[in-house]
Amino acid sequence: MKTIELDVFDRNGEFLGKKRFYAILDKSESINKWVKQFDDKNITEIAYMCNPSPDFQHNSQLYISQKKGIEHFNFFKLFADNLIAGAIYFSVRHCIPHTWINHNDQFLSPNAKWQKDSTFQNDCLAFMLFYEKNRITSKEGINHFIPFSESQVGAKEAFESHFIHKFIKGKIKRDSKTTESNNALFSNEDLEQTCFIPTKKLEFSAEAQEVFDAGLELWKYYHSQEFEDSKNPYNPNASLLDIKAHFQGFNDKDKMNPPQKAQDSYYKDLIGTLSAALKSLAKKIEPKVYGYGFLRE
Repeated sequence: MKTIELDVFDRNGEFLGKKRFYAILDKSESINKWVKQFDDKNITEIAYMCNPSPDFQHNSQLYISQKKGIEHFNFFKLFADNLIAGAIYFSVRHCIPHTWINHNDQFLSPNAKWQKDSTFQNDCLAFMLFYEKNRITSKEGINHFIPFSESQVGAKEAFESHFIHKFIKGKIKRDSKTTESNNALFSNEDLEQTCFIPTKKLEFSAEAQEVFDAGLELWKYYHSQEFEDSKNPYNPNASLLDIKAHFQGFNDKDKMNPPQKAQDSYYKDLIGTLSAALKSLAKKIEPKVYGYGFLRE
């Protein structure tokens, strides 16, 4: 494989390292082609994930929500059978910060090693659930992405959906018709597993568990609030985005304020702890992004 390796310097002439370019990268299959094998347009989705052009410069367009956005036309339906694959796609593209150095780097179809790494799969799921590009909101439909139970967070009312919590606990029942459909759908010989619905409780790495712990404290704090403002009523189905909106508010252009503008200092501590935990988890995922061939170093 022909490569070109160049030294990289910042604007002040400080050496930043080396950058490798591949002459025949365009012959490799993209991550978008890889993730498409898990798609099924006939399945009822729990959410949508957009899959924009497979490079760093387009990662800002990659998010999950209940509705199709307007940025582009490529969307991937998320449902029980392909949630893990979707989480991997989402997380390998978001766990490494976008810089001018990697701006044009292409995400690729991986080797088969990821299939047997349940820790990697679960880490990606944890990252997707709590990362800022999770735009799930109960204002746009049922929120299937609450990772906790009512008793854990002290909810005052029952949730409309327990999907993610049951998924994590290994309590989602497999539909035989869906499984048969997916056996035909995932006919790629490299895929040894045709269904990624867990049959037992997921085990998370220490870094992922810290993310869950930080998220739990955030949910608990939201549900402990006194909701006396009729313009900002209690929402038992609040998502991560809804909780942020509650504490951070919006500016005069109806754009959510940054966390530092929140009036509640304890909330700022909680969201800061979650952000730090996510960065730690991202660092843990990053080496496997290269090791499994999603990116070339």
